[in-house]
Amino acid sequence: MRAGNTRARLVAAAVLAALALGTAACAEDTGGDPGSETGAGGMKTGLKIAFLPKQVNNPYFTTSDNGGKAAVEEFKGVYSETGPSEASPSAQVSYINTLSQQNTDVIVVSANDKDAICGALNEARTAGAKVVTFDSDTNPSCRDLFINQATAEGIAQNQVKLIAEAVGPDGGEIAILSATANATNQNAWIELMKAELAQPEYAKLKLVDTVYGDDQDQKSFTETQALLAKHPNLKGIISPTTVGVAAAARYLSGSTYKGKVQLTGLGTPNQMRAFVKDGTVKAFALWNPADLGYLAAYAGGALSSGLITGKEGDRFKAGKLGEFTVGKDATVLLGDPYTFNASNIDQFDF
Repeated sequence: MRAGNTRARLVAAAVLAALALGTAACAEDTGGDPGSETGAGGMKTGLKIAFLPKQVNNPYFTTSDNGGKAAVEEFKGVYSETGPSEASPSAQVSYINTLSQQNTDVIVVSANDKDAICGALNEARTAGAKVVTFDSDTNPSCRDLFINQATAEGIAQNQVKLIAEAVGPDGGEIAILSATANATNQNAWIELMKAELAQPEYAKLKLVDTVYGDDQDQKSFTETQALLAKHPNLKGIISPTTVGVAAAARYLSGSTYKGKVQLTGLGTPNQMRAFVKDGTVKAFALWNPADLGYLAAYAGGALSSGLITGKEGDRFKAGKLGEFTVGKDATVLLGDPYTFNASNIDQFDF
């Protein structure tokens, strides 16, 4: 009996030891750093990703940032949005500083000025944050990646082509209603539009003015009114900004200029649907801003997870959008601009 008891005690001790080791192993597996776990696309989970648009409560950025939120939720990160109510470079600086102090892993920002926020962004990067610009870039030295909605050349060519088609073969005077005077993307597009207008096929179009609505609805509305008063022979307006094109369309639709002065630009289907259907606007263009934000979030997650460094040739998966490759100057291209008109606008809801 003693030998049996001894063996029983030894077996029991071995079982208890095995159970203890198993419990310890389980505790070790579940009690580690949450960031060591991986979510969609191989991302670390728990990454804090903040979107800083040019201005909050702008329909375009609401859509793009919501796309970012969907992506962050897919790879189990922590999403936030913050930013100024007006498109101001100085205001963006204070938000960047706050995000840095909060140990944000990724700052996704659309720059109101390519240089004004560089100091704050580089301080945030020194503190450990990855910086992804989207929609409007900074100086490349201030960020890790730029998510380009479309090439500047593609946008410029598209906008000039649309206004030429709308105005017709006789051409005439046209003007540009832009966002802020310092907006990186707007200025690049405008310069390329000028180059495009110099092509022989557009010889009958004459750019007579460029004005700025500062991405404010009422100012853009007023600038449209002033343009038409200043240039009574104006035949067309290009407004490559979602706030500006919608404000200009609203003014034209209720004026004697409706149908006489053509308008195109960059807008969302939900903003522009009524103006396309009532004949104020024949066609306009954009990309899907939700996809732009979605891609920016995945790019930031890939950077912060160490899956890519931002060098040319790096590849990463962006959920439903598929695989993307980092190009020259640490730029990732979403795709080409898409033209909306009466034949297709009801197919889209954003």
